[in-house]
Amino acid sequence: MAGPQIRGVLLDKDGTLIDCDATWAPVIHDIVRALSPPGDPADLIEAAGLDPRTGRLRPGSVWAAGATTELVTLWWPDADGDRVLDLAGKIDAIAARLGPVNAVPLLDLDRFLAELETRGLIFGIATNDSLGSLRAFLDRHGLIDRVPYLYGYDSVVNPKPAPDMVLAFCEATGLAAEEVAVVGDNVHDLEMARAAGAGAAIGVLTGNSDRAHLDPFADVVLNGVADLLSWLDGQRAGERAPGERAPGERAPGERAS
Repeated sequence: MAGPQIRGVLLDKDGTLIDCDATWAPVIHDIVRALSPPGDPADLIEAAGLDPRTGRLRPGSVWAAGATTELVTLWWPDADGDRVLDLAGKIDAIAARLGPVNAVPLLDLDRFLAELETRGLIFGIATNDSLGSLRAFLDRHGLIDRVPYLYGYDSVVNPKPAPDMVLAFCEATGLAAEEVAVVGDNVHDLEMARAAGAGAAIGVLTGNSDRAHLDPFADVVLNGVADLLSWLDGQRAGERAPGERAPGERAPGERAS
């Protein structure tokens, strides 16, 4: 793959590093019970994105891809201003307490991060979860000192799919956006990468989106984040993975912007 060398990696959390459904499906029920949003609890949970038939989160749904403030406006449509922030804070507090307990890593995270370090890469995590919840997850799994750059929806002015987290990562590390690979399981992750001018937008199939959802937005779609290591090695060797597009190449049917 020709183009700028990838020197940094910005990773999504839910669906990329941890099993999104196993981690969050029970937490959604707990939040509805604790905060009692107006309406039928089953309808609220389904509206947030949890499919009652499969027990899985729908791709692109508010819980799978959105920020907490979006969930507040969905469940409390009349809330505004300080009320939105107050409710978001309550949801984030429950998520930060219960999410890390339920979290199911998709791979040996300590080993994976060590492999990134071995390759001399700068890396961070960018999630539309809260920063507090992200830190609590890393702390519970003994990784809080391993990941130097952390971004939640509340770390920036505009959460995914806006470019803010990538730009903040670049500002903190001194990397150019074109030197950063963004990895995620949702279209929001890939749109963020595109908006920031990232060097690579990489989709993974371990979350809520299938290849058909991700392929139009991704430079390459991998089975999981563990495959990122071989992709990076191939990229440094000038190789291109099967189905990977060259820089600037559009997906079939994609119009120029």
